[in-house]
Amino acid sequence: MKNLNTIPSCKECFRFNSIFKHLALDELEELSYVKGCAFYKKGDIVFHEGSRISGVYCVNKGVLKMFKTGVEGKEQIIRFAQKGDVIGYRSTLSGELACTTTKVIEDAVLCFIPATKLFELVKTNPSFSMKLMKLSCIELGEANKFILDIAQKTVRERLAEVLLLLKDTFGLDEDDTLQISLTREEIANIVGTATESVIRLLSEFKSDKHIVLNGRKIKILNEKALRRISNMY
Repeated sequence: MKNLNTIPSCKECFRFNSIFKHLALDELEELSYVKGCAFYKKGDIVFHEGSRISGVYCVNKGVLKMFKTGVEGKEQIIRFAQKGDVIGYRSTLSGELACTTTKVIEDAVLCFIPATKLFELVKTNPSFSMKLMKLSCIELGEANKFILDIAQKTVRERLAEVLLLLKDTFGLDEDDTLQISLTREEIANIVGTATESVIRLLSEFKSDKHIVLNGRKIKILNEKALRRISNMY
């Protein structure tokens, strides 16, 4: 981690649907005054599961993964964060220990907002409070869906759904290739299975001409087929 001398403006993240776009100009100016920003390299840990965090982080640049650590240290990736996303707010608001570990997977710039400032905004800005509440409800719904998928879907169905989720989250380039590069182990840690199973199923998807594999890069050839396999409705 390296602190930045020049603090990025919150307005840079507005077009990425940042919750802070609901703040008034004077609130934004004060926020820029109290926040700190730092550069994180790929592989850096922002905070560990079970640690106490004293504020929230807003992603100005880069990609991070949030995961829980299970038996024998195996990761279960819960979600990703990219430009405009806020992380750590639930633990900050509840006063609980961090429920996940957050790790940088693409070099990132993060802005840190102290808990005292977050609480002040929640109390004084109804629009901001409602946006934060809505964000929390959306993430809760996603968590409930994830639990249902783990319980009822096959690994093949979950992998197809994960590929579609990565497409919706990060998008495709002009060649229909996912704009996020993950290891096979990381994909397995999203699906919730062994790395070997993911390698085998990706090869099957390739043989069936649903995708093309080029190292870590995955090109989507037949989205309809993946959606059919995933049983997404």
